[in-house]
Amino acid sequence: MIRIVLADDHTIVREGLKQLLGAAGDLSVVGEAQDGHKVMELVRTQDFDVLLLDMSMPGRSGIELIKQVLSEKPRLRVLILSMHEEQQYAVRAIRAGAAGYLTKESASEQLVSVIRKVAAGGAFISPAVAEQLALGAMPQNEGLPHTSLSDREYQVFQALAAGKTVSEIAAQLNLSVKTVSTHKARLMQKMSLPNQAELIRYALTHKLVNA
Repeated sequence: MIRIVLADDHTIVREGLKQLLGAAGDLSVVGEAQDGHKVMELVRTQDFDVLLLDMSMPGRSGIELIKQVLSEKPRLRVLILSMHEEQQYAVRAIRAGAAGYLTKESASEQLVSVIRKVAAGGAFISPAVAEQLALGAMPQNEGLPHTSLSDREYQVFQALAAGKTVSEIAAQLNLSVKTVSTHKARLMQKMSLPNQAELIRYALTHKLVNA
């Protein structure tokens, strides 16, 4: 039996996933988490095989949460289930140690087989993500400006691209306004963007945020 913890801040999503996974005889949901704090509580107190993790939850989430989970339980298999189709998210998640990245749109068709593959020690990434990983490994590849951002800078970039203010981002990420402002200044400099309007334009052009 493959033991799974579901981490998503939407109850309706978790209920749907439980029904989907419950139809497979070899999968068992042994825990649920609605935020990063609960994820870490379950990681520390429960024994399970696969963490099915949403990229965007309240508090600590995304790349930062993947790294924290694996620092405490290195052999746990982390499968990202996200609404974000943008390849940069998947590339960063895999580099952080995730065993796979699946979009919610394709979950109903592939989720059970992907969980089995990941639990058995395999990995799951799309051909497009595999290509991005290969390109990133080439020393002569400069990539687009946003690929040079650190994981935290990219997280702030995403929030800015969604139209959030520095104060809102600080509250969302549990950081000080000063720290977020510093990240914003650095990423704007790295990407040579004059203002947030141009940042949003860049994000929309490169499909890094939902229009």
